[in-house]
Amino acid sequence: MSDARLERILDAAYACFARHGVRRTTMDDIAVAAEMSRAAVYQHVQNKDDAFRRLTSRIFDGALAQAQAAAASDAPLAERLHGVLAVKLELVLELMADSPHAEELLGTGSRLTADLYDNYDRDMRELAAAVIADARDRGEVKLLDIEPVEVAELGIALTKGLEGDLADPETTRRRLRQGIGLFAAGLTAASPRRPRLERGPSWREEGSMLEDLDNLHP
Repeated sequence: MSDARLERILDAAYACFARHGVRRTTMDDIAVAAEMSRAAVYQHVQNKDDAFRRLTSRIFDGALAQAQAAAASDAPLAERLHGVLAVKLELVLELMADSPHAEELLGTGSRLTADLYDNYDRDMRELAAAVIADARDRGEVKLLDIEPVEVAELGIALTKGLEGDLADPETTRRRLRQGIGLFAAGLTAASPRRPRLERGPSWREEGSMLEDLDNLHP
């Protein structure tokens, strides 16, 4: 029952934060939205800041679980990597659709939840790197002078760049799929670098060497 009540409070907090923004929301707002007394709400969260941190953790944990499911599939690299990064993009799209305060809800610039966002960002990057490393280990791709985490960082950078222009969500989704497809195609097409060959003697040098040998054995 306690967990169910906490979830009810967090659902109410999300509705209030989405409507009013975190700063303008009060504990009274959350209590009314949860249809609970203020005292009952305080039995489960310490204050508004605590409710916001708990809600942010729930949002990021849910997104990470979806990304982990995509990473665990047996699909080719392009599909698995896209599945991971699409979760990150879809979270932003969902918050943008729900609220004009999406950036505040993500907590990217909030001292209250900056650590949660940083951990989420790190976990997504490490998950993407693990997908790429697995594809390399299975022989699906070859990485030349680049580590899986570096490729993952490129994918994360692409996703973050697309998050800055969400006027047309379908176009943004298509660009992410195309970008990840290009990454994967480039890795799949890569071939091992040829070893550098030592320069051998030219035909003139070979002729001179033969003459020297003849002079040694008249």
